[in-house]
Amino acid sequence: KRMILSDGPLILDGGLATELEARGAELQGDPLWSARLLHTNPQAIKETHYRFLLSGADVITTATYQASIQGFISHLGVSCDEARELLMSGVHLAKETVETFPSGNKPHPVRKKRDRSLLVAGSIGPYGAFLHDGSEYSGAYAQRMSVEELKLWHKAQVECLAAAGADLVAFETIPSIKEAQAVVELLREFPDCNAWLSFSCKDEKHISDGSPFADAVRLACRSPQLLAVGVNCCRPAVVEPLLDSARGALGPGVSWVVYPNSGEDWDTKQGWQRSEQTAGWTPELSGAWLKQGAALLGGCCRIGPAHIAALRQQLKIRP
Repeated sequence: KRMILSDGPLILDGGLATELEARGAELQGDPLWSARLLHTNPQAIKETHYRFLLSGADVITTATYQASIQGFISHLGVSCDEARELLMSGVHLAKETVETFPSGNKPHPVRKKRDRSLLVAGSIGPYGAFLHDGSEYSGAYAQRMSVEELKLWHKAQVECLAAAGADLVAFETIPSIKEAQAVVELLREFPDCNAWLSFSCKDEKHISDGSPFADAVRLACRSPQLLAVGVNCCRPAVVEPLLDSARGALGPGVSWVVYPNSGEDWDTKQGWQRSEQTAGWTPELSGAWLKQGAALLGGCCRIGPAHIAALRQQLKIRP
């Protein structure tokens, strides 16, 4: 919390799966997505973390967005204990990478001798990511689930990431205000756990389930353990109006976290498609987000290490 409030902004990494795919990993259509590589190729994950650190990221997120105890058991045929160990390994890999990375008293050309600790955020996707049907961008499943059911599903993942030593937990792409409520209530069971919560949004004022973004932010800020709330994997063009719409809902001591995708559209048959009508991700956009109070900035899908390096250069972060 001190780092975020006093030393910000912090630079997040970009799309882990994007970089893994750029290096040859075949992830599309896999119900475990990049989390499968925790089992099949952990070294590729470490190398990708390292490339993002090399680009200037202060925070790296674990390869656990689409990981869950139930998912590992179903798709890898492992036991419950093995699934837990596998999920915890996402934190261990990230922390091992941080520990071997030049920082602090070892000058680094990108980091400009900046003496700042590097953080590992344990990634937890919404229940919709486990369903592997795109519903993290609609939140439709929450209509048939109770808050208690959502809490129970998330609890196993939080237990593993916290036990493995993640510096904080990143609840990502949350599409539903009901699921946000579950997260806020669940955090009370982990009093030593800090977190950020970022929503998937459908337009300039609403999260994916249609709830006003301002209401979602107001609910999230009920948790004293949430250090930041914001948006991820949305079009860059909607970030500024979204933050404006919830300006009065942001609680004291809580910052914005912002990491949109490239602005391209996803097509289930053709993959990512560029649109001439949609503005893409550029590091220059960060200036407006900073003025609005963003303290954690980065990218999501289709944002690689080169983009993060450009963001750091744009912000001209120095000691």
